[in-house]
Amino acid sequence: MLAIQVLLIAVVLVVGVLLVRSTAGARHQAVRRLLLAALVALAVASILVPGAVTAVANAVGVGRGADLLLYGLVVAFLGFVVSSYRRSRALEETVTQLARRLALDEAPTPEQARHREGDGPAGD
Repeated sequence: MLAIQVLLIAVVLVVGVLLVRSTAGARHQAVRRLLLAALVALAVASILVPGAVTAVANAVGVGRGADLLLYGLVVAFLGFVVSSYRRSRALEETVTQLARRLALDEAPTPEQARHREGDGPAGD
């Protein structure tokens, strides 16, 4: 196995572990912002000096710079998918909790329920 393959597998695993962890902390938010800034900087650098991407790819054992970019995009896409899934699940949980709270808040009291039972045709 090539060193780049080991590195890419390790990165995918680390991204997976980081995304499974809780996202409530400010530290996690800061790491996400730093990674986004690094991604933007690398994108600008690869546009300005495209030969550098090929040089980096050759240095890590990948044949072409485009292949290295593809690998990076696959890792970023997997991170996006996992992050979107987690966000969706959190929103579903919030909606469920809100629906339960609303149902409990609007439920009639036992006294109101007894009063309604007496008003119907069965109460005659």
